Amino acid sequence: METLEIVSRLNRSDVDNATLDALRITADRLALEYPFMPSEQLLIEGRQWLRRVVELHTKSLTLAQHREVLALSGWLALLVGCVEYDTGARHAAESTRRAALSLATEADHAEVAGWAHEMRAWFALTTGDYRGVIAAARAGAETAAHHGVAVQLAAQEAKAWARIGDRRQVEVALDKGRQLLEGMPYPENLDNHFVVDPAKFDFYAMDCYRLVGEDKLARTLAEEVLRAGTDFDGTERSPMRNAEARATLGVTAAREGDLEQALIMGERALEGDRQSVPSLIITSRELAAEMRRRYSSEPGAQDYLARLHSLAEQKPGFMPR
Repeated sequence: METLEIVSRLNRSDVDNATLDALRITADRLALEYPFMPSEQLLIEGRQWLRRVVELHTKSLTLAQHREVLALSGWLALLVGCVEYDTGARHAAESTRRAALSLATEADHAEVAGWAHEMRAWFALTTGDYRGVIAAARAGAETAAHHGVAVQLAAQEAKAWARIGDRRQVEVALDKGRQLLEGMPYPENLDNHFVVDPAKFDFYAMDCYRLVGEDKLARTLAEEVLRAGTDFDGTERSPMRNAEARATLGVTAAREGDLEQALIMGERALEGDRQSVPSLIITSRELAAEMRRRYSSEPGAQDYLARLHSLAEQKPGFMPR
């Protein structure tokens, strides 16, 4: 063959651009449905589409298409890993996260890599490895400094410092996240799981302020999270964020001596089919601590603690301390 014919094979493909466009749209759709689609259904769909995208590697692709397929595989792996972790499948989620990071590295895709590090920070946070959170957040920020995920990485770092008890570092991390967020364009689609917007940052700040005892700020942010996460007709657009906001309102009510409101918010936080069980349990654990400290002899508090313990038992490895 002539040299030109040999080289031109690099630009031949068995896959047309319409197919890749359809796969991009599907990956975006699944990310949009993450907050409310039942976990089992989302896992099935996510894995099915990931399998279809991976099968494209058996076909002839241009170099650009090869990178695109790797990136799409990475996005779908991130989504599947998040849902696996939500349902308590920790080891499967970590394997999926590592696969996403490997795909991102091969595709040289900083944003997918950044979210893989963000998942590592999230996993570490829910298992009490707070120094691991900080290390993962900083590694991700170095990789994806100019992407929206850097805002969430700063927020995860702030949450870790709040649990360590270093108030100054909490503010440093939150300020870094705010500055990054202010320097980025407002997102086109706020419902995408892999998009960070002011409401999502408020959600992370709420967690930090609750932990450091700034109850008024935490309560204000929790109310804003609920407002932003609920449609005008009462439909919950962000049920998982709303659940943690209600747990926060429960904690602040318990600290103020309002057991009835604390129990109402605590119970409502545990309702709903779409839950991120690890995150919900660590938030509810703080309410449980307040219940034990202030209301241990009250029947309502005892019932709440029993329900929380039952929820934790359903997901081994996430028992409340």
